[in-house]
Amino acid sequence: MNADIMSRPVWRDGLEHDYADVIAKLGDRLPCLEWPLHLPWIDAIRKLKAERGAMIMAHSYQSPEIFHGVADITGDSLALAQAAADCDAAIIVLCGVHFMAETAKILAPDRTVLIPDLEAGCSLASSITADDVRALRARYPGVPVVSYVNTSAAVKALSDACCTSANATQVVDAMASDRVLFLPDRFLGAHVQTQTDVELILWPGACEVHERFTGQQARHARERFDAKLVAHPECPPDVLAEADFVGSTSAMGRWLAQERPVRVALITECSMADNLRTQFPEIDFVQPCNLCPHMKRITLPNIHACLVELKHEVEVPADIALGARRALQRMLEVGRRERL
Repeated sequence: MNADIMSRPVWRDGLEHDYADVIAKLGDRLPCLEWPLHLPWIDAIRKLKAERGAMIMAHSYQSPEIFHGVADITGDSLALAQAAADCDAAIIVLCGVHFMAETAKILAPDRTVLIPDLEAGCSLASSITADDVRALRARYPGVPVVSYVNTSAAVKALSDACCTSANATQVVDAMASDRVLFLPDRFLGAHVQTQTDVELILWPGACEVHERFTGQQARHARERFDAKLVAHPECPPDVLAEADFVGSTSAMGRWLAQERPVRVALITECSMADNLRTQFPEIDFVQPCNLCPHMKRITLPNIHACLVELKHEVEVPADIALGARRALQRMLEVGRRERL
């Protein structure tokens, strides 16, 4: 590989003018001292993705310079899955964690799907294996399996349907069964149980970001900052009990648009608040929040390297992809019915 191609992009005159829209969106999340660090990478990535015919998809937990600087599609797991299914780009660069890149490949099998860092994992996806699902099916014969999208392709392939935090209750109800195996997040499952009459059999998995929050932290944020509390359903029950609103990342944005609170604490991954500040500049976003170490493995330099070298390509074995695609499509079909 030509050393010049792999060298660090350098500042050039006019970058701050060319990317005034990015600077405006980032606001104080990109101090002027950091412009020479980020803008050359943003410039190089935008040029490369145009040359490659690539589309960059970024999860809402990505850092602001990625979310606002280089992404073509942004959103939660459901939005990215839907975008992958509808994508017509030759190359998808998934700025998120590995199960999201697998999902994109499953739903867009004829596209090249790249992830900037193969080690960007997920504690939930690591908490359950295909063998675990087989054992559960043997223990509970005939009980349908609903798996959160935060799972491996192999787990999805053994599931009857997938769900996201945005549509979990609707997918569970669509199984038309008195009992459902709900995998693997026990806290999301406990929240869904309050929304449905279906008996849920839960797996003891948890998100390492959301499980660390406590009800005491939530109360402290309300009392100290006089803030409304908005929590992700992967948080423990004592946190959700304190919240003014519980919902997925996309639902959080809709709630903010409707309620327009003066001050809010988003009890979720930190970059979620960073990225929503651009959309809601009049709202004061306060702590608490936790960083996802896996999401933060994705950086502008490794996105650039990913496009230069067309690495790291995500592949899913055909037999696994077939079953996983069926489970994902059932999830998307439930979503389509909800919108009608």
